Amino acid sequence: MKKLNNIVLISATSMLGFAACKGPSQKLPPVMPPTPVNVTDAVVSTAVYYDKYPATVVALNQVELRSQVSGFITGIFFKEGEIVPKGKVLYEIDRRKYEAAYLQAQANVASAKASYERAKKDDDRYQRLAEQDAVARQILDNAKATLETSRSQLAAAEANLAAVRTDLDYSLIKAPFTGRIGISQVKLGAQVSPGTTLLNTISSENPIGVDFVINENEISRYAALQGNTVDSTFRLQLSNGSNYAHNGKILAIDRGVDNQTATIKVRIEFNNPNDQLKDGMSAVLRVLNDQSGERLIIPYKAVSEQMGEYFVFVAKDSIATQQKVHLGPKLGDRIVIMEGIQQGDKVITEGFQRLRDSGKIVIGMPAAPGAMKK
Repeated sequence: MKKLNNIVLISATSMLGFAACKGPSQKLPPVMPPTPVNVTDAVVSTAVYYDKYPATVVALNQVELRSQVSGFITGIFFKEGEIVPKGKVLYEIDRRKYEAAYLQAQANVASAKASYERAKKDDDRYQRLAEQDAVARQILDNAKATLETSRSQLAAAEANLAAVRTDLDYSLIKAPFTGRIGISQVKLGAQVSPGTTLLNTISSENPIGVDFVINENEISRYAALQGNTVDSTFRLQLSNGSNYAHNGKILAIDRGVDNQTATIKVRIEFNNPNDQLKDGMSAVLRVLNDQSGERLIIPYKAVSEQMGEYFVFVAKDSIATQQKVHLGPKLGDRIVIMEGIQQGDKVITEGFQRLRDSGKIVIGMPAAPGAMKK
C-alpha cells in the first residue's frame, strides 16, 4: 500500500512538472509595433519633359568644289577656314589657252557674220532682179543656198564661242554661295582633271540643320508640328552636355520610310549666328513631349519595383496600402504618375521598405542616433 501511494505521488509530481513546462508556450505572440514612416502629399504640378533622340548636325547647303576644265592651279585666293561671299574667286586654273581659244572663237564669229551679211545682200539683190525677170532662176537658188549656209556657219561659230567662253569661265572657280571654305586639297602648281580632282568643300552655316530619325508611328505627330514658328518644342543638347541657346523648327520630313528599319528622317533648322554648331557634330535633340502639362508628381524615392511593376505605399489613417502605379517621365528627383493614385494621397517616402500591404504605421520617423535636439 505504501508503494502504491509513492507511485501516485510521483505521477502527480510529474503532471505538475509537465503542466509547468507547457504553460509558457501557450502565450499569444507579441504584437508588432506600428512602423514609423514619413509621408508627403501627391500634388499636381506643371511637368515639362522632353523626348530625346540622337542627332547629327548637317549643313543645309554643302558643295564639293571640282574643276570642270584641265590645267595647272595658278592662283588660290582665300584663307582656309574663312567665310567667303558668293561669287568670290577661289581658284584659278591656267587660263592662257582658254583665253586664246576665246579670241579665236570671237574671230570666227566675226568672219561668219561677215559672210552671212554678204550672202544676205546677194540674196536680196537677186530677189529683186528675179522679180523683173532679169536673172536666171538658178542664180537666185544658188544665192539662197549660200545664204542658208552662211547662216548655219554663223550659228555654229556663235555656239563655239559660247562653249569656249564657258571653258574660260570655268578656269576661275568661284564660291557658289556664301559659306565657310575648308582646307584646300590642292596646292599651287597642282594639275587638276575635269570632274575628278577635289579642290575643296564649302558649306553654309547659318541657318544649319539637325537630322534625326523617328519611328514610322510618330510621323503624324511631327507632321502636325510642321509649319510651327520657332518655339521651345525643339531644343538641342551638345555633346559636352551644355544646352544650345537657340530653339529649332521642322525644316523637312523625308519623302519615305526606310522599309528595313521602319524609320524616317526629320530635319530641324536652327539659327547658328555664332558658328557654334559645326557640320558633322553629334548632339541630342530634345522634343517637347505631348503629355507635358499639369501632372501628378511624387518623389521618386517613394517608388519601389517588383517583378517589373511599380508600387507606392499610401497612408490611410494608421494603415499603409500598397498601390500599383504607372510611371511617366522622371523629373530630377521627382517622377510623374500617370495612374494609380490621386491628388492629395499621403504617399510614404521613408520607412516603406519594412512594410507589407495593410501594415500598421505611425507618421514620423525617429531621430537618428546622436542627432542634436533643437
